[in-house]
Amino acid sequence: MSSTKKKPFSMNLRDVENFFKYRRMPYPKRSAEFIALIAVSCTLFLFLHTKSLNSRLHEMEIKLQPSELSAIGLSASNAIQSGSDSKSDLKGVHGTYQYLKSTGQTLPAETADDLNNTKNARMDIVFFNRVPKTGSQALMQLVKELTPINKIQTARDKAQKYETVIMGPLHQINVAEEVAEQKEPTFYSKHVAYINFTRYELPKPIYINLVRDPIERIISWYNYVRAPWYYKQLQSIFKDVKIPEKEWMELDFDTCVRQKNKLCVFEQGVINDGSSDHRRQTLFFCGHNRAECLPFNSRDVLQKAKTIVEEEYAVVGTWEEPNITLSVLEHYVPMFFKGITEVYYNKKEKFDKVNKNSLKKPVSDEVREMLRRNLTNEIEFYEFCKQRLHKQYKALRLN
Repeated sequence: MSSTKKKPFSMNLRDVENFFKYRRMPYPKRSAEFIALIAVSCTLFLFLHTKSLNSRLHEMEIKLQPSELSAIGLSASNAIQSGSDSKSDLKGVHGTYQYLKSTGQTLPAETADDLNNTKNARMDIVFFNRVPKTGSQALMQLVKELTPINKIQTARDKAQKYETVIMGPLHQINVAEEVAEQKEPTFYSKHVAYINFTRYELPKPIYINLVRDPIERIISWYNYVRAPWYYKQLQSIFKDVKIPEKEWMELDFDTCVRQKNKLCVFEQGVINDGSSDHRRQTLFFCGHNRAECLPFNSRDVLQKAKTIVEEEYAVVGTWEEPNITLSVLEHYVPMFFKGITEVYYNKKEKFDKVNKNSLKKPVSDEVREMLRRNLTNEIEFYEFCKQRLHKQYKALRLN
């Protein structure tokens, strides 16, 4: 037999194994080092991305706190009305905020001074361009009680048959000059849209106002102008005022909406005469530009009203939360409202009865839902004002 006979194949494999073993060369079975290398790489990758994510979440904490949701158009009301996507967004916003809060990541909160526009006023005169049916009469009565305590005066425009909310430039100047000519400090009230005093080279007053749930306010206004005592008050001032026909006076709100009476139709974007249109609150904060401010339930009107509230108004409260509203008024505009909370609670029953209409008829849930669908931007504005009020109250850090 030949001496060069080949070894079995199994022997060749053994030789190869010994070759790797004794030369200490990498061998596929020794995979621990490879796995460890991958683990270290993944850890480094996750560390870098977690750091980036942490920075982004830190920035979101400022923008997405619950009290500021409406500033980015994510109020609870429009989330409910917009469908599942908005609900998910809102859930995500609150989830992010709660995560940041639970992990102890806190940022310096805005102080009361940061949120107070009173310091921007150039005269000690409050301009209360009051929205009808928001409790403005009760607030005016409270201020009268404070006049001897805080040494202030009160004034208001002359009684009119019909309120003019939207006015031309000349009319605006007349009102602004009348306000500016008051002896300081004076609390001046009038049913009128926001007036920019500086546009007419007049010193800026201290702007305040009240808002109310839009649906409740519309229902309240509808019944108010059908109350017999309302016309008796007008007749005591204007002898030629006539009481409307019985059919008009007795028409309940439910029927008015269901029958699509022209008095109870809330068509989107429709431009109505703003001289006496009390169906919406944004009208009182948007200004006097008819093209910009008259379209009904307009998104543009909403945004402009929000901006003016944020930049110009010292306080926009709500009588639905009197304790918070009065506390904010008392601390943000103390010259006029110091002691107002104590005065209110000492005579609460008296002030709660001011201008209250006992003849209100019930309104069905179906009609209320119809109103909600047609007042989406009005509802968002109301929620925005409430959130701003709560933020101001929180900044006071009261017990």
